[in-house]
Amino acid sequence: MPLSPEQQAEIDAQRSAVTPTLRAVSPGIEQHLYTAHPVLDHGFVRVIDYMGDDAAICQAARVSYGKGTKSVQNDEGLIRYLMRHWHSTPFEMCEIKLHVKLPVFVARQWIRHRTANVNEYSARYSILDREFYIPAPDALAAQSEVNNQGRGAALEGEEAQRVLRFLTDDAMRAYDHYEEMISQDGQQGLARELARMNLPANIYTQWYWKVDLHNLFHFLRLRADAHAQYEIRVYAEAMCRIVADWVPFAYGAFEEYRLGGASFSKSMVDCVRRMLKGEAVTQETSGMSKREWREFLDVVQD
Repeated sequence: MPLSPEQQAEIDAQRSAVTPTLRAVSPGIEQHLYTAHPVLDHGFVRVIDYMGDDAAICQAARVSYGKGTKSVQNDEGLIRYLMRHWHSTPFEMCEIKLHVKLPVFVARQWIRHRTANVNEYSARYSILDREFYIPAPDALAAQSEVNNQGRGAALEGEEAQRVLRFLTDDAMRAYDHYEEMISQDGQQGLARELARMNLPANIYTQWYWKVDLHNLFHFLRLRADAHAQYEIRVYAEAMCRIVADWVPFAYGAFEEYRLGGASFSKSMVDCVRRMLKGEAVTQETSGMSKREWREFLDVVQD
């Protein structure tokens, strides 16, 4: 199950307690507080706390830039200006703290974003649950032939069933041995910090993850992208829905200029200008490598 009975009881108690506050609140994210949004088969994302809203971004920008922002007529316009011109510090005025349950191999990819505060469940102190990520059949795919980091065609039939059987059997066998090694049935038992090394990378862990909005947007730009690995992308997509309710103006600008936008190199801009003049530009005359040319065409062509 995504939440343990103890966690659910704690959440219910927190949601039932209403405390008056003088701080600025975001009605959209208030609805997400303490709600666990399911991700994958046993995972979730839930909001623990937050600071700031769209108004906090504008407040910080106007303090920083003073009269220079008076030509911007409203908060949404200011936020779009800040996003469009790659300003960062105003977005750092907002922070969010999330409780995330995720497979270990996803966590190791996630932690490469070294711009957040993290506190992870300790397998040195506690015993991990018998919960593993087992992909749905439609999430199984062969290695891509053109991208060393990507997936190719979906596995089907007996091959898919064989892989699922390996994943399930190996995970269960490893956990059985983990339990045996730490068993205290009249024996000393292996230390938990050593026994954990036998566990597979698809076992679930949990952490608290606190990040400011600027760095969260950077995370989401990479991990909510269609090219990101599916297992981390679904977490990013769940977080996008939360952020859209928390800071709707900022998320709208992010969606417009980052998620839905594209960054062009000098050579790419030159090619666009030549094409607009009617020139038939090819990869050989573009000044780009074959891979850059493919990426360029992916943006400028349907």
